[in-house]
Amino acid sequence: MNRRALFALLPACLLAAAPARADITIGAVLSLTGPGASLGIPERNIIEMLPRELAGQKLRFVILDDASDSTAAVKNFQKLVTEEKVDLVIGPTVTPTSLAVLDAAGTSGTPFISLAGSEAVIVPQEGNRRWAFKLPASEALMLAAPLDRLKAQGVTSLASIALSTAFGDAFVAAAKAEAGKRGIEWLGDERYAPGDTSVTPQTLKTIAKNPGAVFIASSGTPGALPVIELKARGYKGVVVHNQGIANPDFLRVAGKAADGMILASSAVTVAEQLPDSIAMKRPALEYVKLYEGKFGPGSRSLFGAWAWDGFLLFSAALPAALKAGEPGTAGFRTALRDAMEQVKDLGGTCGVYSMSPANHNGTDQRALVLITVENGTWKLLP
Repeated sequence: MNRRALFALLPACLLAAAPARADITIGAVLSLTGPGASLGIPERNIIEMLPRELAGQKLRFVILDDASDSTAAVKNFQKLVTEEKVDLVIGPTVTPTSLAVLDAAGTSGTPFISLAGSEAVIVPQEGNRRWAFKLPASEALMLAAPLDRLKAQGVTSLASIALSTAFGDAFVAAAKAEAGKRGIEWLGDERYAPGDTSVTPQTLKTIAKNPGAVFIASSGTPGALPVIELKARGYKGVVVHNQGIANPDFLRVAGKAADGMILASSAVTVAEQLPDSIAMKRPALEYVKLYEGKFGPGSRSLFGAWAWDGFLLFSAALPAALKAGEPGTAGFRTALRDAMEQVKDLGGTCGVYSMSPANHNGTDQRALVLITVENGTWKLLP
């Protein structure tokens, strides 16, 4: 992938020449090491390939690694604000680090586009969260299609193995609520830490509850642990996951244990398999062609795609923000946030985004398709 190719995915109106002004600085706080590295590395790949000029403005990018650690994420965010004078931050990668930087964002008045999964980053849309945007679909939206499928198959009970983080908290709460709406009995959850190397006790306790399905509320390669252990312990029910694990590293680590599990994921994951009627097929295919053209077949990751969609959101808001303030100023940062709130029907690689002051996510059911794993590869479910 190269910057010229990425430019081709931008609307022509955003590439029009404009009077040059001060450079725009975009920071990125990403999990390039630690448990979230399999998510953060493709995000960095995209940011390093982004255009360095847009609408006549020079763009400068500063990428920092938070090592999947909340304290480091805050330190990095503050460094970007105070030393680099950033106008926007892309990231952090995961929910705990995204939640951790909320105070720094609100205090400095710096908008950021989180690439994390939990709606807790933006809800309730008030206070410091006025400065936060999030691109992945909500927990409820991610759970809707898998739980509808379970109900249609006659599954009557659900248990969960979840990360002991804010991400796990949010997904467990949503799973319990969404299962209840469908008449599926909730049997409780077991927790583990992102750095754990075994989940045997949690798995045994879960199997003892005899659930018809088990929902894994985890992300990145740590999300493979419960899948592997459930298979090893002979669990025969349905394993449901979330798109926080939809990357090549998860498939590599989980191996054959992942076969048969189901999840709702971005169209990027199975772009070639989509029917032409799905709105996301064309942009997903374009993105996959560019990404895998650079990093090789099978390298696609929806986490890089979210970083690209974050840039699209910024790009769509930029013209209005430039009319209201000079880059590098508080007025420009506020105008950029306000302009992103007004973006409507923005077609990205992972969804169609319509923002508002009350909704800093803006996705709908078009953001997701139901998939499974078959022989170590992602497969679209009918």
